[in-house]
Amino acid sequence: MSPSTMSVGEDTDSHPPDSVDLTRPQNFALPTPPRCAAIGAMPLLLLVTLFWAFSFGLIKRLTGLDGAFISAARLGLALLVFLPLVRLRGLAPRTRFALTGIGAVQFGLMYLAYNESFRFLPSYAVALFTLTTPVLVTLLADAFDRTLRPRALVASLIAVAGAACLVVKSSAPGGTLIGFALVQLANLAFALGQVLYRRLRLQQPDLRDRDGFALLYFGAFAVTLPATLVRTNFATLSLTPVNLGILLYLGVIASGVGFFLWNVGATRVNAGTLAVMNNAKIPLGIAVSLLVFGEAADWPRLLVGGALLALAVWYAERK
Repeated sequence: MSPSTMSVGEDTDSHPPDSVDLTRPQNFALPTPPRCAAIGAMPLLLLVTLFWAFSFGLIKRLTGLDGAFISAARLGLALLVFLPLVRLRGLAPRTRFALTGIGAVQFGLMYLAYNESFRFLPSYAVALFTLTTPVLVTLLADAFDRTLRPRALVASLIAVAGAACLVVKSSAPGGTLIGFALVQLANLAFALGQVLYRRLRLQQPDLRDRDGFALLYFGAFAVTLPATLVRTNFATLSLTPVNLGILLYLGVIASGVGFFLWNVGATRVNAGTLAVMNNAKIPLGIAVSLLVFGEAADWPRLLVGGALLALAVWYAERK
């Protein structure tokens, strides 16, 4: 789910422009890469998809830990991974500020809402509800480009119908509805971050991802740290070895290495391939939650709701 548009390994001595205008209409199409580059990127995308598929069930195992603390911990670990790679000399002050702000929304706000949703939903439902992210990306891109694609609006309504199948007659409909709203807030924050980052990269094609990636995590950590300081009772906080292992996996592997490798792979495939891989984590995440972590599900409603959500994404993306 990365919005990156340049190869991370590309070197340049050019400095980015001092002005960053993320509201100007942009062309959001990814360049079509050579076939050999796409083949080389697929192992990266598949690997990250597996990372993320296991994260849904693992977060649910962090019982007793506040969602804000989980968010701050995994983003703090991801920041430590990328801190040695940051290169600020080639980044204009406005670019640094833009990257920090994008990270605060795309990762910080997203993780606060996303991790909180596990209080109300089983992990397979969280995975399923993230399926609306590509639709939100389309709607936000239309808003910035001052255009309207009715197809995206219709797809959003279909997605709501799919979610309703899982909320209606639920054993705890109120909690399920709150969980759904939290996941959609997370989807909106992640989609907005993707759109803004894509616009920034189109304006500054010489910007290398690795040089400023730590700033994204810094902005995210700056949002989640105050939240955990307010909400988490550190006097009673108890971290078992299992908790520590899961947090290390989520922070270093799923969030840190995962997002970075996804950015690398996303620059080497076309938009269609990226859209398919962007949604591949959904069935994998559901399968892992049900088969590996042993969660129980209402299969008829799960299949109907999942089919409607998949239909929404297909309808939004078909030409």
